[in-house]
Amino acid sequence: MKRNIQPTQKERLMRDNDFIVSKTDLKGRITYANKIFIEFSGYSQDELFNTQHNIIRHPDMPRAVFHLLWQTLKAGKEFNGYVKNMSKDGSFYWVFANVTPSFDNNNRVICYYSVRRKASQAAIDVVTPLYREMLMAEKNAGAKNAIDASTSLLLEKLEQQGVGYEQFALSL
Repeated sequence: MKRNIQPTQKERLMRDNDFIVSKTDLKGRITYANKIFIEFSGYSQDELFNTQHNIIRHPDMPRAVFHLLWQTLKAGKEFNGYVKNMSKDGSFYWVFANVTPSFDNNNRVICYYSVRRKASQAAIDVVTPLYREMLMAEKNAGAKNAIDASTSLLLEKLEQQGVGYEQFALSL
């Protein structure tokens, strides 16, 4: 599904007890979405099912964050991180995401589960300028080198703090 949605400055705030839950196949196509996901995304269940999960990707999100997410999942590990999502109407909402691979009895990954909750304002205040800087690195590097440039910038900043991305995300 090709989206031509114009981002707005309207923020949708998750409630403290909300949990957005989704499940995807190995290619990132949505196979399950709970009512809270449907509510915040603004899409119907029919619009979401069998659609790439990046249907809610906000243009303020650096591509390198999703590259890191997929590298982590493909290594069979869970990913924790902060994500700015975009609703069908162009509004946005921040989440703290936990994405995990699900394994069959032969230890093969069969799908991915994602549970997202409301991100704290303190965490948003930390990641927003970082993501802005990463986006600038992506833009300056050009499409071909964008992810590498943004990833390098992120890893350099984390190294200065003596932490990995997961430790950084969980510490906020």
